[in-house]
Amino acid sequence: MKKLVAFLFYCFYCVNGLFAQEKPNIVVIISDDQAFQAIGAYGNKLIKTPGIDRIAKEGAIFQKAYVTNSLCGPSRASLLTGQYSHMNGFKDNTHSVFNHDRDSFAKRLQAAGYQTAWVGKQHLGNKPQSFDYYSILPGQGQYYNPDFIGMDGKMERVEGYVTNIITQKSEKWLDQRDRNKPFCIVIGHKATHRSWAPDTADFGKYDHIKFPIPANFYDTYKTRIAASQQTMSVSKDMTLGYDLKMNTPEQELKDGLLKRMNAAQKTAWKKYYDPIRAKFIKENLTGKALAEWKYQRYMSDYMNTAASLDRNINEVLNYLDKNNLTKNTIVIYLSDQGFYLGEHGWFDKRFMYEESFRTPFVMRYPGVIKPGTVNNDFVMNIDIAPTLLKAAGVAVPSTVQGESILPLFNAKTAKPREAIYYHYYEDRGEHNVSPQFGIKTARYKLIRYYDQVSGWELFDLKKDPKEMENIYEKQENRGLISTLKKQLATLIDKYKDDEAKALL
Repeated sequence: MKKLVAFLFYCFYCVNGLFAQEKPNIVVIISDDQAFQAIGAYGNKLIKTPGIDRIAKEGAIFQKAYVTNSLCGPSRASLLTGQYSHMNGFKDNTHSVFNHDRDSFAKRLQAAGYQTAWVGKQHLGNKPQSFDYYSILPGQGQYYNPDFIGMDGKMERVEGYVTNIITQKSEKWLDQRDRNKPFCIVIGHKATHRSWAPDTADFGKYDHIKFPIPANFYDTYKTRIAASQQTMSVSKDMTLGYDLKMNTPEQELKDGLLKRMNAAQKTAWKKYYDPIRAKFIKENLTGKALAEWKYQRYMSDYMNTAASLDRNINEVLNYLDKNNLTKNTIVIYLSDQGFYLGEHGWFDKRFMYEESFRTPFVMRYPGVIKPGTVNNDFVMNIDIAPTLLKAAGVAVPSTVQGESILPLFNAKTAKPREAIYYHYYEDRGEHNVSPQFGIKTARYKLIRYYDQVSGWELFDLKKDPKEMENIYEKQENRGLISTLKKQLATLIDKYKDDEAKALL
């Protein structure tokens, strides 16, 4: 009898343990300004991104993933809330303040018994809510020996390189969590944000590569007024000092990254950058030669910085493997937006053109997503919140504007979007980019600029995938424009964007 009771108790314990594990754990890794065109899984043959590529191989890669507003803080606000910027209140980095009392997927998961954490860059103020643990960078944070704000509100400086430290802090929390509860952790990286400062271990990693100059690097912006007024040109606006580290040693110690570094970091920095600076000064480049040197230097620094990002993503995947968490953990990697790597002659983001509107997005969900899945449906960053809630068996609030992507993996339930909507607000800001909103369909893109520049752009993405010719003024497109404006109005109504509605 005692053996029977013991056996039944054991069965009860096992079954309850099984049910406890039915709710998937969640790891969301979000980088900053990581371009999809800088990732192996998205077709880059020059660099190696085994971490991101592994998630794509073992899960799904989304070829048409987009953001609602191509800017750091607003993108994270949309990720958390599942809402467009005009609904969650965080429209830009200059004037907006995020209200952490707002509903979020973290708040809902926490209420449902999940342990929640955010480590690294959040960029939504210094007092997050709905996280059992957080250790976040103040604002943009620093690459070397960064400061972190903890649960007690105190600032601590941690020696090392920011990407590595964020991973270490994340794994430490995972080690200390309550093993009887499911978890959700957001790992927010600073990389690859301007001014692209690599880990000392990655100095020179991709310097041997001569990166192909984009075909539209010397774009003249004919027919595109807003594009002609920006100040995010590699040749004209990218600085030799702040961006490309060509300051004198004295300037660097006074104004640059060196003032945060320890002795070993400074030694490695000088050993790497001093010869590059000396050669640059000797060559005395001007005109086209200078513009193309700046592009190559930018690409090297950017890719060298991205190397540590991917390495740390792979480290998190290895941690899950070692701790038997892989089979019951959703892993999502995405960037807060895309980025220009010389296309149109630019760096930065903001415009509704593909390189900044589109974002890398890969997802692994064992048992739900078939390994090697390639998805070509429109998905958006506002879809993360409802997807995670649905996966966790938690009701999705009616205020969420995104849609769960889980049905897209089932042919019987899939209902792909026919079009997507975008709205960028920051008036002039750092790079003089006009506010804009618009619609993208499978073939066309219609953009409305306002405030700084007033006007429309229309692109036929089949004939003009690089978005070089604005065909809005062509008479033969009147019918097409009318149709697209009706579709745009429908989306504006759907997402309750009254400001855009008044500008149609």
